[in-house]
Amino acid sequence: MTFSVDIQVADPRWRKVRGLAARLRRSAELALLRGKARRSSSLTILLASDQRLKELNRTFRGKDQPTNVLSFPSDAKGDFYLGDVALAYGVTAGEAKDGGKRLIDHAMHLTVHGVLHLLGFDHQSVRAARKMEPLESEILRELGVADPYVSEPAR
Repeated sequence: MTFSVDIQVADPRWRKVRGLAARLRRSAELALLRGKARRSSSLTILLASDQRLKELNRTFRGKDQPTNVLSFPSDAKGDFYLGDVALAYGVTAGEAKDGGKRLIDHAMHLTVHGVLHLLGFDHQSVRAARKMEPLESEILRELGVADPYVSEPAR
């Protein structure tokens, strides 16, 4: 299978994360593979600021606040271009810090999550989440990232 993942960096703070582009590309490719994307599928990952995701969230979802990740599936039927995934630096970094995770690991999780949305997976209902979340966990395990849906036991 041949996948094309274009990464665009709009917020320079993302450039300080060593090895990020390669890890996000691998995360997206594995999500495409495990999510059963068609051969030769392509997508774009936008590494942006909180302000940019706030604008996108307001415009496309009617929510006037930044969010960690947004997915924009392509409207082109039959096209191999799946769409775009956008990540917000500040929200992602804050969540990683609050959760005791490495920023790169959390960004990989959000990338997998966003790509699965492009493939039609969702988590709005319990039934849909039971399908999407275990797939996310499996992909992340393969990437060496801890399962985000398992809480650490209290100490």
